[in-house]
Amino acid sequence: MSLGDALLDRCSAGGARSIVVVGTGKNVGKTVVVRTLCEALARRNVRFGITSVGRDGEAIDAVDAMPKPRLFLRPPTLVATASSVLPRSPACEMLEISKMLTAAGAITLVAVRSPAYFELIGPPTAAGMQTVRRRLFELGAKRVIVDGAVDRLAALAGEDDAVIVSTGAADAVTPQAAVTDVVALVTRLQTPAYDPAREHLRVVGALTPREAADFIAAKETRQIVVRDPTQIALRGKALLVAAQRLELRCERPLRVVAVTVASIGRDRYFEPREFARAVADATKLPTFDAYAATVDAA
Repeated sequence: MSLGDALLDRCSAGGARSIVVVGTGKNVGKTVVVRTLCEALARRNVRFGITSVGRDGEAIDAVDAMPKPRLFLRPPTLVATASSVLPRSPACEMLEISKMLTAAGAITLVAVRSPAYFELIGPPTAAGMQTVRRRLFELGAKRVIVDGAVDRLAALAGEDDAVIVSTGAADAVTPQAAVTDVVALVTRLQTPAYDPAREHLRVVGALTPREAADFIAAKETRQIVVRDPTQIALRGKALLVAAQRLELRCERPLRVVAVTVASIGRDRYFEPREFARAVADATKLPTFDAYAATVDAA
C-alpha cells in the first residue's frame, strides 16, 4: 500500500472530507505528503480540490533558492491558487475569480483539463481559507487537500477535517529535538474540547507564554479555555510544561490522525527506523516514513 493510500484510509476512517497537512518547519516532507495524497485520490477516481496556506509547489524555494518537490495534477482536479502562477492554457479551465487578493494576484478557482505542474498560493487569511474550502466542495470536490500552516487552522477547527503533521531532520539538530518539537505541536493541536459543566476560565485571544506562566505560578486548577488550538501561543518545551501543569482546553478542537517523518534533511540525516519509532512512541499516533512509506503504529 502506498503512503497516500494509507493516509487516506486513516482520514476516511473518521469521516474527514478535508485533509490538512502541516509541518513543524520547512523542508520536512510536507509537499511530498500532499503529492502522494493527490496521487492516491487520482488512482481512486475521486475528484478533489487543493489549495495552500502560503506558497507550495514552486520549482525553486523563494526563501533559500533550493529545488523543491513539484505538484503534478491531473484532470478533473480543482485548484485554488493565485492567478499569476497558473499554467498556460489548455492545462486548466477558469471557473471563477474571487475577491481575495494575494501579492501574486487574485485567488482563482480552476479545473485541471490536462496534466501539468501547478504552483499553489492560497488565501491570505483563515477566513479566506474557509471560504475557498467551502467553494471547492460546491464546485464538485469530494475531498479537499490543504497544504497548511498552523496559524491558519483556526477556520477549520471544529469542522470535519483530518490533520496530518509532518516533521523531519531539516527542522531539528538532533532526533530528540525533532521528537520534542513534534510532540509539542501534536499536543497543542490535540487540545481537547472543554467541559462546560465544569469550572473554567476563558482566555480572550491567544494564550501567551506570560499568561501561561502566571496561571502555573498561581496553581490554577480550572480549565483554561481558548477558542481553538491555534490560540495557544506556546511552542516546544514551554508548551509541554503548560500542558502538563494546566488543564488546557478549547471550544473548537482539531483532529490529528497521523504523523509523517522525513529522516533526510539538507544538512543532516537521522536513522529512519529509529526516528519513526521514537516519534510514534512519543506521539501515540501512526507514524509514516514520508519516503519509504512504512508505518510505525503507536
